[in-house]
Amino acid sequence: MNYFRTGLLLAALTGLFLGAGFLIGGQSGMLIALLMAAGLNLFAYWNADKMVLRMYGARQVGRAEAPEFYAIVEELAQRAQLPMPRVFVVEDPQPNAFATGRNPQNAAVAATTGLLAHLSREEIAGVMAHELAHVMNRDTLTMTITATIAGAISMLANFAFFFGGSRDENGNAHAGGAIGAIAVMILAPLGAMLVQMAISRGREYEADRKGAQICGQPLWLASALRRLEEGVAAIPNPRAEANPATAHLFIINPLHGSGMDSLFSTHPALANRIARLQEMAGASPRADGGTVRASAASQAGAGPWQRSPQARRGPWS
Repeated sequence: MNYFRTGLLLAALTGLFLGAGFLIGGQSGMLIALLMAAGLNLFAYWNADKMVLRMYGARQVGRAEAPEFYAIVEELAQRAQLPMPRVFVVEDPQPNAFATGRNPQNAAVAATTGLLAHLSREEIAGVMAHELAHVMNRDTLTMTITATIAGAISMLANFAFFFGGSRDENGNAHAGGAIGAIAVMILAPLGAMLVQMAISRGREYEADRKGAQICGQPLWLASALRRLEEGVAAIPNPRAEANPATAHLFIINPLHGSGMDSLFSTHPALANRIARLQEMAGASPRADGGTVRASAASQAGAGPWQRSPQARRGPWS
């Protein structure tokens, strides 16, 4: 049902893009919009991962540079029966992570130095399982296409502002075209943003569910989400603030003041995500919306990264 809903939203976004082209330039405008969408999506398909990794200054690491982090990703990829993705580290104190790549064979996962420094090994496993779930579900490609079409709609809105609406046979602008241009300028970008964010929220819920299955411990991810929220609230991410269109890539929205589960949020409300993970684990949600921190005592014998209760600091602290 989640995939069906995502497909419908993508179809609605494409229809909105073609409709905007029609309102601006009639049938010719719609054809131009279609060709533009095809070209932009083709470019994004081959280059989006490189652009995002370069944008955040991500550095590829191997077993020698980050042995524990690399081993966690490797073990999770094997459990998920996925090809080993490229592993990157982003020099940023804000704890966060993202995945990118057009398919599982060309995927990359990245974690910030803040995440590696402040989360426990179990919590890091929960986060990376979430990112590998995005790879498994091909969300990285879906969200790249979504962001590309949404950006193209904003581009059409700018065209409408400068060139006006559709014209008659003699090339004269008419009232209907002017109204259409105004509709494109105001409503099309808003509609595209709402659809894009709805798709992103749906994919995050699904990645939480699948990620919990991959690592075998829903509460590890629930604990990580709580700690990530605290870190994001306390530490800004200047590169993400300068490129808000990439916010949907991260496991936690890296932008300040954008955590509500509303029409204008790229991510579901954290309390809702944690509650679902607690339900998967058979735990009772706390009254304050928090979660039980993953610990060896409460998760005994439950996963391949089990540690003693005193080993709570992150392996890169």
